[in-house]
Amino acid sequence: MAKRSILHMFDPMLNNSPFDINMALDNNFDVLMPYSNVKLDSVHALTQDAIFSRSPSGIKRTGIFIGGKDIGLAMDMMNSAKQAMVPPFEVSVLADPSGAYTTAAALVACVEKELHEKHHKALKDCKAVVFGGTGPVGIATGVIASLAGTETQLVDHMSLAAAQDTAKEYNRRCKSNLSGAIASTDAEKIALLEDVDIIFCTAKAGIQVISPEVLAQAKQLKVAGDVNAVPPAGIAGIQMNDSGAPLNALEGAVGLGALAIGNIKYQVQHKLLKLILATDKPVYLDFREAFSEAQKLV
Repeated sequence: MAKRSILHMFDPMLNNSPFDINMALDNNFDVLMPYSNVKLDSVHALTQDAIFSRSPSGIKRTGIFIGGKDIGLAMDMMNSAKQAMVPPFEVSVLADPSGAYTTAAALVACVEKELHEKHHKALKDCKAVVFGGTGPVGIATGVIASLAGTETQLVDHMSLAAAQDTAKEYNRRCKSNLSGAIASTDAEKIALLEDVDIIFCTAKAGIQVISPEVLAQAKQLKVAGDVNAVPPAGIAGIQMNDSGAPLNALEGAVGLGALAIGNIKYQVQHKLLKLILATDKPVYLDFREAFSEAQKLV
């Protein structure tokens, strides 16, 4: 009798994400086991409970998903799970805290495509700012862009220290080269946008971060991507379905909206979940694999 597929879902939050549960069920896992309020020091024991209870055939039908909202904690939980493996008792692990890895991967891959097709530029040729840069999607976006060679600033709307500390932490964790900035006023935003090629907007939903007046000053802008699906748009002039649509305020600049980016994000997460059951050897999937899959999809 074939072993049923099981996905153990470790989440440090009070509740597991319904989005992630729906996605896992739609990827044909037979059994989902959500764990909430999971502490880092519990991951090792939970992982070994999962791996030692199944035969080699059952191990291939077992996976671990790491959720939550804290990217740094997700990285530490992934590392703890990996250290708990005892070959040949090993299972695949996918981390996607708050959907940040797959969303950021889709955002950067979509921007990369527009840069190449509309401006004949690569990410390594560009300078970018990430508004909402100290949140999970913003951090993941900044790391992916920086590792691709983009000169990238994480922007916080309240604290320069918070932005700089976040950049420093993830440079240490990921070997990226991020810097931090603050933009709490239109004047500060205009100063930041003066010479940027890319705007990544990952700020809180339902808040317009870049007004038409501010956007009009971004004279070198080539591509702007906004993951906000709740009106008003985070970047003025970008519609949710825009996929490389011209930004009227700026000649040559194009915009990417939340639904266009979200479509790629959905496909990336779907592919990574499928990969857990498709591989004979365990895989450890994070923002790196998410970006690679997103690049293929766009």
